[in-house]
Parts: sequence; structure tokens; C-alpha cells
Amino acid sequence: MNSLTSLLKIKYPIIQGGMGNISNAILTAAVSEAGGLGTIGTGTMTPIEVEEIIKETKKRTEKPFAVNVALTVSPFVQEILSLVMKYNVPVVSLSAGNPAPYIAKLHDQGVKVITVCATVHQAKKAETAGSDVVVAEGYEAAGINSAHETTTLVLIPQIIEAINIPVIAAGGIGDGRGLASMLALGASGVQMGTRFIATKEAPFHNAYKQQIIHASDHDTMIIGRSVGRIRRVLATDYAQKLLLYEQNGITLEEFNQLTSESFHIIGALEGKGNEGFMNGGQIAGLIRDIPTVQELLEKMVEEANKALERSLHYLSQMKGQ
Repeated sequence: MNSLTSLLKIKYPIIQGGMGNISNAILTAAVSEAGGLGTIGTGTMTPIEVEEIIKETKKRTEKPFAVNVALTVSPFVQEILSLVMKYNVPVVSLSAGNPAPYIAKLHDQGVKVITVCATVHQAKKAETAGSDVVVAEGYEAAGINSAHETTTLVLIPQIIEAINIPVIAAGGIGDGRGLASMLALGASGVQMGTRFIATKEAPFHNAYKQQIIHASDHDTMIIGRSVGRIRRVLATDYAQKLLLYEQNGITLEEFNQLTSESFHIIGALEGKGNEGFMNGGQIAGLIRDIPTVQELLEKMVEEANKALERSLHYLSQMKGQ
């Protein structure tokens, strides 16, 4: 156990990223059952929808899971946090906004708080506000991204130097080598989204999974830069269409409408890459199979151990020269 696994009461230091309106109980519970921390991303879902997913997740697992609330995205922040407390969800992940107004009340109810950050300044503020853990998310990550465009490799050590609470690395991680590299940088664990999409339990359209496992190193793209709403997605026909709209001039309001969660559902759940978008991180270029979640986590830990052992062996050889 390390500080993160002990704090969150999980076996492996591997966290599922929030997936907005395509979140579901099946995948969330599978991640928790496998020893990680499953996460329900609430997106713009109504409290009734979120409540049903929480109830179904609790039926499927007795292990800890989290609820992610994107503070400037969800119209129902207070209502969803009330559900978290009502159903004794042990962990909340707060992103896309200031977590400070919510942390004390969550702590009063025994809820651990993870805050998602993309800069050193945000991480410091999260620690000062009382966050228990910080997720440091680099530019490689899928979905809504930071305008600072800082990569995970350089972001993680800077944040670790700046704060004294556990740091989870996110963005560009999908195997044991990525886990080992982030642990070597000082992170306490990793958060993954894209890698969990390409698993057997993930109830997403097969076209979405196939798009990921056949992706090359240049099959994700950034949209929204022209309107200050950076999002990394798979390079589908719909994403190319959005980029063309940007080149021809598009307003922020128009862009937000065309990247609303309804178009996310069309891409991810209906598999219509020409009518909706599919979030995808740069790690897609390394994903080549669709294992069970249990197989994925066990293989990652095994690979990480081997990678760290190799590194120690190389270092010992260097010292002996």
C-alpha cells in the first residue's frame, strides 16, 4: 500500500477518469471490483439519472468508487453532492472549477476529495482549500483539456514539488510502463480514461473501441482552440468537420452546442463517428487489445513491477562501472 491506496481503500493505485454523460454503473463497478477506483462522471446528467447510476453501482460492488462533478459544466452541482452524501459515496472528484466552496461540507460527511488540476497554481489552490488528493492532468488526455497545453511528463514533477498531498498522474497513461514512469516521477498513482473504454465491460459501441485500438500515434486531434475550449478527440469525420467549422469561423456558443453531451453520446454509444465525437487521448496509439478490466489492471501492475526492476538493474550496473 502507498499513501493513495491507503487513503482511498483500494488495492491498486489506478483511478478511472470521469466520462461525462456516457458514464455507467457497469464499468465503474468493474474498475472498483478489479482493485482500482471506479468513477461515475456526472457531466450534465440530471440528479435522477445520477441517482440511478449510483444505486446500480452500489448493487454491483461493495468496494469504494467515486463520483466526478465538473463544477462549471453540471447544472446540478449541489443536488449531486447531496446524493453523494445520501448514498455514502466515499470519494468525490471535482474538476473544471473552484472546489473550495464544497470541500468542508464533504469532509464533514467523511467524503475524500480529489481535485483535478492542470497547472501548479491550481494544485496549490486545491491543497490550500483542503483537497485530499490532486489529479494532475497533462495535455495528452482525452476530452476537455487545459489551454496551457502542458504535457504530463513535465507537469507531474512540478506539481509534486509544489504540494504535500498525494498526486495522481493523468494523460497519456494506459499500460504498466506508464504507471511505472509516473511512480518514478513521484506520483502516487495514475488516472486513465481512454484505456478503460477499450475493455470488455465498457458498454460503449464497438465502433468506438475499434477506433481506439486501430489508432496510430497521430489519430487524435485538438478541437476548440479557436474559441478557447480545447478538447482532445479521436480523428473521426465529425471531428474533422468541427475543425473545418473553426477554420471558417465559429462562435463559442455554436462550438459548445456542437460538442454538447448529446453529440458525445452519438459518437460513443451509437458509434456514429460522422455524426458525433469520440473523446480519445494520445495513449490510443498504444492500445491494441480489449481485455477485461481485471486483466488490464493485473497486467499493468505486473508490467510496472518489471519496468521498475529493469530500471533499478540498469542503475546498479551504471554504479558498478
